[in-house]
Amino acid sequence: ACTGIENIDEAITLLEQNNWDLVAAINGVIPQENGILQSEYSGETLHGPAYGPTSHTTAASSTPSSSSAFRHVVPSRQIVERQPRMLDFRVEYRDRNVDVVLEDSSTVGDIKHILENELQIPASKMLLKGWKTGDVDDSTVLKTLHLPKNNSLYVLTPDLPPPSSSHSGALQESLNQNFMLIVTHREVQREYNLNFSGSSTIQEVKRNVYDLTSIPVRHQLWEGWPPSATDDSMTLAVSGLTFPCHRLTVGRRSSPIQTREQSEEQCTDVHMVSDSDGDDFEDATEFGVDDGEMFGVASSALRKSPMMPENAENEGDALLQFTAEFSSRYGDCHPVYFIGSLEAAFQEAFYGKARDRKLLAIYLHHDESVLTNVFCSQMLCAESIVSYLSQNFITWAWDMTKEANRARFLTMCTRHFGSVVAQTIRTQKTDQFPLFLIIMGKRSSNEVLNVIQGNTTVDELMMRLMAAMEIFSAQQQEDIKDEDEREARENVKREQDEAYRISLEADRAKREAQEREMAEQFRLEQIRKEQEEEREAIRLSLEQSLPPEPKEESTESVSKLRIRTPSGEFFERRFLASSKLQVVFDFVASKGYPWEEYKLLGTFPRRDVTQLDPNKSLLEVKLYPQETLFLEAKE
Repeated sequence: ACTGIENIDEAITLLEQNNWDLVAAINGVIPQENGILQSEYSGETLHGPAYGPTSHTTAASSTPSSSSAFRHVVPSRQIVERQPRMLDFRVEYRDRNVDVVLEDSSTVGDIKHILENELQIPASKMLLKGWKTGDVDDSTVLKTLHLPKNNSLYVLTPDLPPPSSSHSGALQESLNQNFMLIVTHREVQREYNLNFSGSSTIQEVKRNVYDLTSIPVRHQLWEGWPPSATDDSMTLAVSGLTFPCHRLTVGRRSSPIQTREQSEEQCTDVHMVSDSDGDDFEDATEFGVDDGEMFGVASSALRKSPMMPENAENEGDALLQFTAEFSSRYGDCHPVYFIGSLEAAFQEAFYGKARDRKLLAIYLHHDESVLTNVFCSQMLCAESIVSYLSQNFITWAWDMTKEANRARFLTMCTRHFGSVVAQTIRTQKTDQFPLFLIIMGKRSSNEVLNVIQGNTTVDELMMRLMAAMEIFSAQQQEDIKDEDEREARENVKREQDEAYRISLEADRAKREAQEREMAEQFRLEQIRKEQEEEREAIRLSLEQSLPPEPKEESTESVSKLRIRTPSGEFFERRFLASSKLQVVFDFVASKGYPWEEYKLLGTFPRRDVTQLDPNKSLLEVKLYPQETLFLEAKE
């Protein structure tokens, strides 16, 4: 609106030349006098630095068309000398991602040729999708699409057959399998046998091991992970573990310490500082550093080893080198940096129990800033700051010196904090580094409480850390209250469920006891019936086998017996005197009194007839001509 520039390439070039400072970019294009734009561009060809403050020749002022403080200026054709603009593309194909960097003067076909080498797919078979504009073909120049610096595309191959389903089936089967991890705790020589499903992540394993060994994830030093297990977010099914059992060893990571002699070998000897070098540090006395200290700063800045490798594949390895180099430069008294990815730092700081949560402090280092060495040596390594950070913060660090590492962090920052925070860090100038970001985790998002620049003091740094801690403590108390209430509700529910379960078990036990009792009664009744039926059958059999009772007028000798039962009843019968005593026993048994259970007693004299020989006759045992007997149950 102010400059009349409609070409987005020219606008982006201006902003990049002015470090994305909008006001500086506008002032560099439009000559000003007393804060009001007075002139228009002439039709002359531009010479000298493109869009510099003195790079345009102005024409005579024309009559303003409105009363606005800024007049609409329409530039004429201009010849602009600028560097080619580089574009970054993240191209996704099935389970692969390919990064492509090209000049904006390249074509879409150039991207396909690069992908042809990477993906081993003919360019003619590719459909490159994800463009924000309409029709795009292989001859389309990227500049004409007005693309941002970072772009995401994806490749479709409809003419190629899909990948074999056997691999995906095997992967799904691996996800459903259970892995036995035998983890040896090195310091105490103790083994833990842990079962995890294939869908569990390496990060979940490490957090479970923390519960067993009390070694925080950031301090765990592992041995035995397969080479393919490069990311803690990777599932066990695809990490390359041996199925069904895999052995691992874990120990506590010690802080990397270098001896003074090793540190001196890694330094470049500096015997003098030229006049031009002195200009870089002429303002160092503002921070309380004298000339002698500045020579130490210069020497430290000239170290060969970078704080962090460029394009490191694993963030944990990059942080290990950062910690080692930081210790060698500034000593062992420094914050304990979390070793792992930024996502793992979030897990450690924000996703435990409310009482165990902490703030996350992100330290952004920059070797080319004049403030870096003073900030690290005098503030970040101060014992009070180190102690306060250790108690209340999870500290994570990153080196912004290399452009690749800077771009990688800005991508992470956009993903986790949003574009506003990423833009804020992007616009920070080199001399404003190092930066200290204070992050607080909330229920649904992560909030940046404070961005502390390097031009501060120990007292101010401590005050801002404490202010952030006050905000966090208030939020933490609310979270603890909510968590306690939730746990109380869950405890009540668990107690109710347990009482209900016990009641159900008691009812079931009572019901089973009743069923057992009824079954036992039924069984006993069945036995009783069977015994009665058996006794009745025996009685009938004996009754049928008895000889007929002789008549009174029989010519043979007859013995008349009168038998009294235990209930007081009497029954009589006549027997031949020659009949055996066994016939009497059978007669008594046929009346329901088997001689195995009852004994037959005589009166005068009192004797147990059942003890006599059953084969003798009644006459022989003196039960003739008549006798009264009574039955008595055997003991």
